[in-house]
Formats: sequence, C-alpha cells, structure tokens
Amino acid sequence: MENTMNEMGLADELAETRAGIARLKEREAALRAAILAQRHDVPDGRWSRVEVVERRARVFDKALLPTEIREDPRYWREKLTRYVQCLPVQVQRARPGWPIRRVDGGGAAMH
Repeated sequence: MENTMNEMGLADELAETRAGIARLKEREAALRAAILAQRHDVPDGRWSRVEVVERRARVFDKALLPTEIREDPRYWREKLTRYVQCLPVQVQRARPGWPIRRVDGGGAAMH
C-alpha cells in the first residue's frame, strides 16, 4: 500500500498512538496521586465524581514455594508471545555514494 502525503503509514500511526497513550497514562497517574493524597472527599466535577475504593485479594506467591518445586521442569511450560515493537527509522540525509570519490584514494570529490 502506497502512502500519499496526507496519509500516515501504519508504523507511524501506531507509534503516534502509543505516544498519545503514554501521555494519557502519565496524566492519569498524576491525577490519581492527587486524588489519593486528598484528606477529604474530592468534590464532584461537572460530569463525573470519584470514589476511592479498597479491595483485598489473595495472591499466590510462587517465591514462597520450596526451591526444588520452583526449579522442577515438570511445573514449567513455554509460552510464545507476539508483540509489535515501534522503532525509529534511520533517516539517510545524504544520497548514497555522493559525492563521488576518486578511485586512487586521494579522497577529493570529483565535482
């Protein structure tokens, strides 16, 4: 699929979307910390209200198992996970092979 000037490639759109999500998560964390730091109820907003809720849950801690069980291969399985990684493109600024150099090793440009 070829991109026009106004279309964004899938890789660029994914990277931009992930950057936007990261900004939103950072803002959410700051707001959450501010709410949890309040000593009194947070006033309702125009469209929303917040409520701090605590839940207690039992969690299995495999680190508490004896070493011989944790290291026994019978209790392990392999899991394959696929993910999409966004990497910056190395933009090439100069034309490849430009300027043309002399073969004699003199290093001077021919133009």
